[in-house]
Amino acid sequence: MSAPHTTTQRYRQRLLGLLSMTAGFWSLTGPIAASQAWAETPPSARAPEQLRIGYQKSAANLVIVKQQGALEKRFPNTRVSWIEFPAGPQLLEALSVGALEFGLTGDAPPVFAQAAGKDLVYVGAEPAKPDSSAIIVLRNSSLRSLAELRGKKVGVQKGSSAHYLLVRALAKANLQWSDIQPIYLAPADARAAFERGSVDAWAIWDPFSAATELAIQPRILTTGRGLSSNNSFYLASVPFAEQHPQAIAALFDELTRADRFVQEHRPEAIKLIAGFSGLDAGVVSLFLQRRPKSPVGLLSAKTVADQQQVANAFAALALIPKPVQVAAIVWQPRDERLFLATQQP
Repeated sequence: MSAPHTTTQRYRQRLLGLLSMTAGFWSLTGPIAASQAWAETPPSARAPEQLRIGYQKSAANLVIVKQQGALEKRFPNTRVSWIEFPAGPQLLEALSVGALEFGLTGDAPPVFAQAAGKDLVYVGAEPAKPDSSAIIVLRNSSLRSLAELRGKKVGVQKGSSAHYLLVRALAKANLQWSDIQPIYLAPADARAAFERGSVDAWAIWDPFSAATELAIQPRILTTGRGLSSNNSFYLASVPFAEQHPQAIAALFDELTRADRFVQEHRPEAIKLIAGFSGLDAGVVSLFLQRRPKSPVGLLSAKTVADQQQVANAFAALALIPKPVQVAAIVWQPRDERLFLATQQP
């Protein structure tokens, strides 16, 4: 009779642990006091003491979550901080040195970070957004095709999603990387250079692309369609991913809820994003129009394969110091049941 009794005790202990985690971590009411729930909850199920999030103006889901105070409500005992970056490479540098726990970038920044030996992991992704980046020229430019970029100066943020779009666009036009003069500039500096004619073309992403389009009506040589999936990735520090998988699942939940808000309450979403970013409401409206539904989930095999193509392209051109295997830094949660509702197809 002792074995069944022991089994029953273990089952009850596991059940109590689950109830404790539900009451304590998710801030739900229940029969177990919060202090007891904390004591009985394993470290990996506890809310983090701090959560520093890196974001950009293009991160619509994160901006909505920030503006609505969703994480501060969901993690009342966590110090939540929000740090804005002009582009992905700068954000991932901060993540890799321990200044952030979580952030969002485009496809190229993680490739450059991995090749440089930065300590971070892919934890999630949004669907492709090929219309959200473009290569543009001034309206009065003589350039009419990608092939005419030969010998020209092209502004681009090094290691950005627009960098990969430029690589793919040149290949489509049967040009080598050495056939152009890349001018590496952050978005604000690149726009100034573009408008004064210091560069002949500019590879850029939304909302910077949308803002420029509405302000000075440039001509679009190409978007990412047919060239770059322009995937968006959520990355985390290794300690955060290992120690707080439940927090990452909660982040995905809030980010996906924010995306539904963007899709179903567009005027309110535009107002929130414009109020935060300082962008004109028309700019926000335009870049949201080019953005498909963007729920957040774990990386699918297809997304990893697409990202490996990005890495291979940069390696083939020696634009990164060494080849990388993307799958080597894709986080694999120990309990994928936490993420069943957010799996990518």
